[in-house]
Amino acid sequence: MNETSLQDRIDDATFDFSIGDGPGALSKLEAITTENPQSSNAWLAFGEVLFGEGQSRAALVALEKAHALSPDDVHINTSLSRIWIGLGDKEKAEHFGAQARMLGWKETLKNPPETDVH
Repeated sequence: MNETSLQDRIDDATFDFSIGDGPGALSKLEAITTENPQSSNAWLAFGEVLFGEGQSRAALVALEKAHALSPDDVHINTSLSRIWIGLGDKEKAEHFGAQARMLGWKETLKNPPETDVH
């Protein structure tokens, strides 16, 4: 039997959400995070789907778990900024937004875009 990779399972759940099956996606992601509590990608996906389903406080909990595992992840910091905006905490939203921008700049400096040289 072919074992489905963790990322494939996360992708399957997020696909369910994208086609309108939020409850199914949440059920799958809850199982994934239970089985793989050290996966920041699973917690990020769970947080994003929870947020998309209007469960901001639960989304915050999931995204804080993702952040604890991968504090330098641009996507996690961006998601935390969005959650805090939704919860009305401008200061925390700006903090995580700034973190995301700095992490993005660091990545750009490590991998500068190619330029045309004539």
